[in-house]
Amino acid sequence: MRRILGLVLFGVAGFLVTAALLAGTYVPGAMKKTPLDTDSITRLSGYAEALPNGGPSPVKALSHTVANGELSDADVVVFDTFTCLVKDDDSVQDCTDDESDESLLVTASTDTFATDRRTGMAVQDAMYVSADSKHEGLVNKFPFDVEQKTYPFWDGVLGRAVDAVFQGEEELDGLNTYRFAIDVQDVPAEIADGVAGLYTSEKTMWIDPVTGAIIKQEEHQVRKFRGVPQLDLDFGFTDETVAANIESAKSSGSRLSMLGTAPWILGVLGLVALVAGALLFRGSSPRSEDSELESDQPPVADDTDYLDRTDQFFDEAETRRSRREAAE
Repeated sequence: MRRILGLVLFGVAGFLVTAALLAGTYVPGAMKKTPLDTDSITRLSGYAEALPNGGPSPVKALSHTVANGELSDADVVVFDTFTCLVKDDDSVQDCTDDESDESLLVTASTDTFATDRRTGMAVQDAMYVSADSKHEGLVNKFPFDVEQKTYPFWDGVLGRAVDAVFQGEEELDGLNTYRFAIDVQDVPAEIADGVAGLYTSEKTMWIDPVTGAIIKQEEHQVRKFRGVPQLDLDFGFTDETVAANIESAKSSGSRLSMLGTAPWILGVLGLVALVAGALLFRGSSPRSEDSELESDQPPVADDTDYLDRTDQFFDEAETRRSRREAAE
């Protein structure tokens, strides 16, 4: 019986060790990828001092990003993004297609880009995007397991990547984040369709170091034409968007953290099963099993003792018979 239990534990140990190896090698690579069903909405709010179609006004922005599952594959994900910036008015919820002089619309645009599902870096390949949809660097997220270093980050106005410099760590509602800053000052750029000017962007991003997701973002952007600001904008993620991002990052981080400890737990359990199986198997030698079988047999009476009692019985019977005959 012990041999059987030992063999069973050997099998369990093998299964646990294999599971530990998979959890430590293959599974993390499969889990640490941008999902192909991404469909996210980010809302921003702020204030504009100068606008191309009017004076100062509160503003709000919407960014809707959807993964294109048909064009994406195991390594690359293709995104379609729509962004809209409007004057903050109760008559417009997210965006408007009104382009009249009285319109609340400031700017609206669409974009298509492809990124590596692990690193977050832009992929420029005709298999995924057209040649005129050029992107470089990080576009909409940082890589998994973010490092404390400078990363190239895409700037759509400049049409190239700029430096996102690591500034330090900061806690947001219990979530540890890495803070990165982008500083672009009066760089020549196309500030509007066919209009050349100077572009300034001071952007700060708070990044979840586990998933690379952008948790919070604030930006001061200025576009000048002949030295006169045509757009002077201060805006950032709304409190509701930040809270939702924190909750999502905590949930994803917990799953990835559990995945990180799984190999150790499975490995220890496998080792325990292996040791227990070895002890049972070694303690179940044929000699010890025969001894167990012998100990289970009922005790057998000594044959000599049985014969002695039989002889005594017949001797006593003969003596009684002799006494009876003498008396007669």
